[in-house]
Parts: sequence; structure tokens; C-alpha cells
Amino acid sequence: MHYPDLPLPDEGNWTVVAPGVYWVRMPLPFELDHINLYLLEDSNGWYIVDTGLGTSKTKALWDQIIGRLEKPVVGVVVTHLHPDHIGLAGWLTEKYRVPLYISQLEYFMARSLVAGRNGASSLPDKIYFERAGLPPEHIEMLTSGGKGFGSVVTPVPVAYQRLRQGSCLSINGNTWKVMIGRGHSPEHACLYCEKLNVLISGDHILPSITPNIGVYSTEPEGNTLKDYLDTLPVFAELPPDTLVLPAHKQPFIGIQQRVSELINHHHEQLRCLLEACEIPSCVMSLLPVLFKRELNVRTQMFAIAECMSHLNYLLAEGKLTRSVGEDNKYYYKSRV
Repeated sequence: MHYPDLPLPDEGNWTVVAPGVYWVRMPLPFELDHINLYLLEDSNGWYIVDTGLGTSKTKALWDQIIGRLEKPVVGVVVTHLHPDHIGLAGWLTEKYRVPLYISQLEYFMARSLVAGRNGASSLPDKIYFERAGLPPEHIEMLTSGGKGFGSVVTPVPVAYQRLRQGSCLSINGNTWKVMIGRGHSPEHACLYCEKLNVLISGDHILPSITPNIGVYSTEPEGNTLKDYLDTLPVFAELPPDTLVLPAHKQPFIGIQQRVSELINHHHEQLRCLLEACEIPSCVMSLLPVLFKRELNVRTQMFAIAECMSHLNYLLAEGKLTRSVGEDNKYYYKSRV
């Protein structure tokens, strides 16, 4: 696995990574401080692949970039529903009067998250965090109102064009095949062009860091890690010299090695959890098994979700038992 010698694009600029494929970067106000976005050149215009957060800073950078392109925007493709990917999809499609391309589950999940609770109770969220063993003050902080998703995502369009497993986008004589990955999000769309030997992997496959595979309060009994491990191997069947364009970090070559590393990483995490659960353990007590760094409240939320995805996988495999203690926390115990 190695990284091609490609210059990092400056804010408001781009780097050409393949014929008609441009790489741009937008800032993020997180520990992971950037997202990679891509432009695909067609004969009559440009397709934008992922958009960045719905902030004034990102809007200004898109205005700067698009103002320097010699052809108009003709479509917006979104790999999945997370705010750094779909944040400006509504703004861009409305401004340039172009279609949104996205998979069905990602589209409707995004619409529901932007709409918010609509009066529904936050009780399922509170139970989820209580079962994990989160302190009451942190539960209150994470469930007490706020715009959340909708604060950094512009209104999602009321119409879309569906991306399906195996469907194709024809752009400038190149065929971009949709490859669906699950686990990090419900129906994440990656794009592979055989002619250019390029895969736009979004968050499904990242170099040097692992995508968050989480179980959240919306589906607390989900088995997202199984979804992820089931949809990873097909990517290892791509040519070994495929240029992978991820949403974070740098483009790389060596997809077969990276897929193997990701699978091995999760199986090692499962092994460590099984060992730790030789004595009954709650989620909060298990976080240090998976995460060696200090966690703040925000990162703790994602860590809980990641830990739950591994525990649910082991429960489904029959390798753990789960009980509810007198303190209303889940306790997990190894069967082996």
C-alpha cells in the first residue's frame, strides 16, 4: 500500500488525480479537520461528488472553485448521509438547478434526520445511553434539544435520482459503477471507473484510519459490523493498482491490503472484547479496550456506538450473553 505523489489541494483549489477527476478539500471543525471531495468532468459540465458541511465557509469555497471552472455544475452525487458529505447538497442542487444522485436508504434517512423528532419523545435516546452506562449529566447534554444534524445540513431536496448496487453513471464517456457498502451508513455508494482504474470510496474504505462502524439509538439492536464485514470483501476483487480516492486522508494504492487490514482490525477488536468480558462488563467500562486515547463527550458518543456494534456482532454470533443490571446498564459476559 502506498500514496501517489499528489500535492494536497489548497483551500479553493484542486489537484488533478486522473483525466477529468479533480480532488478538492474542505475544512471540518473536528479533530479530523478536512474532507476530500471530487469533481468529475463531463462533456457539458461537472458532477460534484460529496459537498462538505452546510456552512458559510464551505459555500464561499465552492463559489470560488465553481467560479473558476469553465463549465457549469450538472449534478451532485452524495455517497452517504453524514453531514460532511450531504451538508450542501440541497444548496448546490437548488442554486444550479441540477439533480441529486444518492441511494434510497441514505436519502430517506437524511430527510428524516433533517426533519428532527417532530414532537416524538427522546426516551429511546436516553434509554440507549443509560444502557451503555453513560453518566446522567452526559445523557442530558446529548439529548437536550439543539438542531443537531439540521444545523450543518441545508434542506435536502424533495426529489432525487437513485443510486443502486451495480447501476452506472456515464460521465464523459466513462462508466462509473455504483458499489454499495454498508455498516458505516445504511447504503453507502462508492463509485468505480474501470477505464480510469479509480474508486471513489467515500468513508467506506479509508487509509490509516478506520471508518466509524456504529450502532445508534435509532436501531439499537442493529448488526452494522456484520453489514460492514459482509460488504468489504468485494472491494478486494478490484485491480491491485486501483487508485482509491477516500473522503479523508490521502488517495492511495493498495486496496486489497487495506481491505485485509480493516477486516483483521475488527476481528482483533472482537477478540479483545471477548477477553475483557470474561467478567460482566458494561459498555462504558469496555471503551478503554477499544480506544486508548482520552475521549470527550462528543467522541465518547461515537465510541459507544462503535463498541455497541462489536458487542451486537458477538451477541448475534452467540459468543456473549447480555443482561440488565439493577442500575439499568447492560452487562456483557463471554460464553467462552
